[in-house]
Amino acid sequence: MELPDELPQLYKRHIFACGTQRPPMHPRGSCGNSGAQPLWERLGQKIEALGLGSEVGFTPSGCLGFCSAGPLMVIYPEGVWYRPQCDADIDTIVAEHLQKDVLAPDQVVVLSR
Repeated sequence: MELPDELPQLYKRHIFACGTQRPPMHPRGSCGNSGAQPLWERLGQKIEALGLGSEVGFTPSGCLGFCSAGPLMVIYPEGVWYRPQCDADIDTIVAEHLQKDVLAPDQVVVLSR
């Protein structure tokens, strides 16, 4: 597929955050069972409160493929994966990655298949 040289970007960054909820004790686990929902609510609230909605897209998604590692989110175009565990982790990711344009190193997760 050939794409135009200049594709318009709707957002500077786009976040996809898994909200998959599997039954309890499912062998793959799920981000939903790992407490994702309140974290994604916090993330959405922070984006709006800081006025970042015009440059940061946030899309709750289905499974991102690494179920036992959740809750997981990925930020593009960098392709950086984060595994926040609490509100403070969300706050750090927003302050560092979204506002200062640097990685939040304590939150980055390296995944492999």
